[in-house]
Amino acid sequence: MARRCEVTGKGVQSGNNVSHANNKTRRRWLPNVRDVSLQSDALGRHITLKMSAHGLRSVEHNGGIDNWLVKTANDKLSDEAIKFKRAIKKARAGSAA
Repeated sequence: MARRCEVTGKGVQSGNNVSHANNKTRRRWLPNVRDVSLQSDALGRHITLKMSAHGLRSVEHNGGIDNWLVKTANDKLSDEAIKFKRAIKKARAGSAA
């Protein structure tokens, strides 16, 4: 899964460069994707994901990676993020019991 945010699903966009003479050439806009390590409170360890800068701001706004993954629908998440989501839900259920 190259150039795709594992948290928000943000990926590459395409379009045209348009010159003054109205010549059109195809181009791509790449998202700002980085490997990020975030602390999971429920798991007690770091989680490493490929995230965009927009995704990182969204996670921090929602109170951390645990809250973000639990709130987000599975169709927006990558396979790796879904695995972390299941582990977080399991850890939260075990600590509540």
